[in-house]
Amino acid sequence: MKLLAFDTSTEILSVAVSDGERVWQHTGPGAAQASSTLIPTVLDLLAQAGLRMDALDALVFGRGPGSFTGLRTACSVAQGLALGAKLPVLPLDTLLAVAEEARLRHQPDATTLQLTALLDARMDEMYVQRFAWAAGVWTALDACTLCRPENLVPGAGDTLLAGNVFKVYAGRLPAWPAAQCVEALPTATAMLRLAPALLAAGHGVGADQALPLYVRDKVALTTEERAVVKARAALATPT
Repeated sequence: MKLLAFDTSTEILSVAVSDGERVWQHTGPGAAQASSTLIPTVLDLLAQAGLRMDALDALVFGRGPGSFTGLRTACSVAQGLALGAKLPVLPLDTLLAVAEEARLRHQPDATTLQLTALLDARMDEMYVQRFAWAAGVWTALDACTLCRPENLVPGAGDTLLAGNVFKVYAGRLPAWPAAQCVEALPTATAMLRLAPALLAAGHGVGADQALPLYVRDKVALTTEERAVVKARAALATPT
């Protein structure tokens, strides 16, 4: 399949294009910069691949959870590009992409695998979701939730923790073998690997349904809450 995928849910911008055989990819600063660099990056990769937007089979984007600003950028760009080129859209969960990236990095030949995907949600919390891999398919074992680092309870059958929280919350996460903690982000290349099966299963939607997945409604802390977070971080930092 000819696909365009991008994720702006974290501080890293990830974009990839596939013509069905080869992949062109870009990784760079995201966050606030994504709103000005995403479309030029998409056009550049399409040019490198020799593809027109309307020649694609679908557009894939990370729908969240993640940065509010990043998710709004991804959704608006996905809607605009898909509407103009009359393309179906695949909104893909960012924690599923984390799971897929971790699998490829750590256990690419595994026939079965169970892990907990973790993304920093700021405000002293993490996005958490458990997945199982079997017969070449990922299955979500629960819904995505918010959790404080010290309250994380990995699943009994988990063999990996995967995400971007290990340095951010060092000393506050439960004891876990370092070899089984995989640094992983929701990359566009992971989304390209996941997309064909999801599209074949009918998960593609129209451009107007390119909507974000918000797990948290609150986007800012009060002054008192920020003071509590700062105090917790100070207590967790070795002196």
